[in-house]
Amino acid sequence: MNILRKGALVAMVTGSMLTGVVVGAAAFGSNVFAASGTAPAQASSAPAQAGSGTFKPNEDPAHEAGESAAREAQEDAGQVPTVP
Repeated sequence: MNILRKGALVAMVTGSMLTGVVVGAAAFGSNVFAASGTAPAQASSAPAQAGSGTFKPNEDPAHEAGESAAREAQEDAGQVPTVP
């Protein structure tokens, strides 16, 4: 392989590596610097449950008024409700 082809190959490899660095920095760089602050609060759609692993039903009267009979039966049985 002559020296001109080797130089062209080195230039192409170096250029593609630099392009990868730039694309990677643009895609992931802002997330790295944003993580240095406090962690963002994550919203959870799951109801809060006790840490002991037992289900605690919500017996608040306002909540009970909008609850179906099937859901109340599951709560009374100590099960995590699966129906609305």
